[in-house]
Amino acid sequence: GSSSAGEYDYDLFTIGAGSGGVRASRFASTLYGARAAICEMPFSTISADDLGGLGGTCVLRGCVPKKLLVYASKFSHEFEESHGFGWAYDTDPKHDWSTLIANKNTELQRLVGIYKNILKNANVDLIEGRGKVVDPHTVSVDGKLYTAKNILIAVGGRPSMPDIPGIEHVIDSDAALDLPSKPEKIAIVGGGYIALEFAGIFNGLKSDVHVFIRQPKVLRGFDEEVRDFVAEQMSLRGITFHTEHSPQAITKSNDGLLSLKTNKETIGGFSHVMFATGRKPNTKNLGLEEVGVKMDKKGAIVVGKIIRGLQVPLAFIVTMTSGFFVIYLSLLG
Repeated sequence: GSSSAGEYDYDLFTIGAGSGGVRASRFASTLYGARAAICEMPFSTISADDLGGLGGTCVLRGCVPKKLLVYASKFSHEFEESHGFGWAYDTDPKHDWSTLIANKNTELQRLVGIYKNILKNANVDLIEGRGKVVDPHTVSVDGKLYTAKNILIAVGGRPSMPDIPGIEHVIDSDAALDLPSKPEKIAIVGGGYIALEFAGIFNGLKSDVHVFIRQPKVLRGFDEEVRDFVAEQMSLRGITFHTEHSPQAITKSNDGLLSLKTNKETIGGFSHVMFATGRKPNTKNLGLEEVGVKMDKKGAIVVGKIIRGLQVPLAFIVTMTSGFFVIYLSLLG
């Protein structure tokens, strides 16, 4: 419920305006009458320490743009299959990457506008800037202080990269969705679903795609028959798999092309090398350590059971939303 006006600026202050943060903030306002605010960094298609955007990973650098690229990539297969149904083309269809990316970004801006209206209609104050926890009831947004009865951390995650030589030449899933030009030949390191989604996208857009995985099979943890079938079908479409290859270094030649060195061999001629090797919590520089929040080596918040009536200074409740973590920070009385 809402607190008495004047005790704090807000009942709920959320750091992170992705799917989880926006939903929590507007429901707190509309369903429970809480005075709510949410902060988010300025818009960018590629995230950075000081750039993000309303909508978060799912809207700007995940589900939505990925699906648009998937839709674009599927047409090439339909063109090929259409010949068996009597279709003939005087010339092969051509794809313009710049048109796809421009229209994708236009759609993202439209969705950002929708999210702004959702928050406005829910009477949630949107504050642009990077939020940092100062104490259990205070958040600093680019130096301006706001007080709140409750603070919600809904910052999601970011792609993680291994610390190997030449990693500065590598792109991640953020950058892969906003490249200035289509890869001619791309090495994708990783055997999870993100790596395979991008392999399918670039293959459908007629890139030469090589997938490097450390395991004997793709999609570790998935059903065995699914793992075999997916790899088989992707191979039939022209994707080359390099199994049991652990990346060791990336080098760039004078002609700008990249080579990937693994534990087995070095393969070159790549216009792009992409790593899809996991994600990490986006909790860096949020001030959580300064207020006594324990973090593990990956930056995830260490949490335990919360017992009613237990007198502790801070409590955290972790829930899942759209595949990313949301942490609820409050004083227990």
